[in-house]
Amino acid sequence: MRLGPVAGGASARISRVPSPSPAHDVPPRERLIFALDVPDLAAAKKLVGTLGDAVQFYKIGLELAASAHYFELLAWLVERGNRVFADLKLYDIPATVGAAVRQIARSGASFLTVHGDRAVVEAASTEKGERLKILAVTVLTSVAPSDLKDMGVEMPLDAFVEQRAKRAVAAGCDGVIASGLEAAALRAVLGARPLIVTPGIRFAEASGGDDQRRVVTPTQALSAGADHIVVGRPIRDAADPRRAALRVQEEIAALFG
Repeated sequence: MRLGPVAGGASARISRVPSPSPAHDVPPRERLIFALDVPDLAAAKKLVGTLGDAVQFYKIGLELAASAHYFELLAWLVERGNRVFADLKLYDIPATVGAAVRQIARSGASFLTVHGDRAVVEAASTEKGERLKILAVTVLTSVAPSDLKDMGVEMPLDAFVEQRAKRAVAAGCDGVIASGLEAAALRAVLGARPLIVTPGIRFAEASGGDDQRRVVTPTQALSAGADHIVVGRPIRDAADPRRAALRVQEEIAALFG
């Protein structure tokens, strides 16, 4: 099935489209994860207030981690009843990653991203506790097939994503971060259990102009088997962020009720 143009001028082709999210009983309104990419605590709280009940699940990543209030914000979101994705992409020796995961598991976060080889993933999975889910990044959605060659990777991008996803799940990860362009194939090879979380989401009429290269719409990602979609700029930069978030929720409701 060939999909029409989306943001960045990309043309998406998804070869297999399974039923959405076969294994995970995710409340429909928690399938949207909003990327809270703002510079400081005040801006984050203001935007959360603007969005209100249109967003229930927030991702806080490296921009806020470089501020002085990352874990204060995380605690505030958890206390108000939101779920939190700590997108910190931890990468270090296994002992250090394990110790960091042990600390973050106490924070109330629901998801955490890690990088690294099997030993790193195993250390993270050992220390995560019962609530925290460990997600491995496959290939960033800003990376195009030609970029892999520059990195010295000779295999096709979709095969590389599949290889990294299979290794991460075998090492104990609860799921992976992957483009919607690879979600259907990953669901087919990984099975129903692992989570698939898909960033790089754009509305169908988006005209591009940013650094995301492998992008799809909310409906395309979820129809391809993603459990959650991560949406940032299409909501944050909208004239009416709450209305944009509700638009995503309407697409989700059309699939899941």
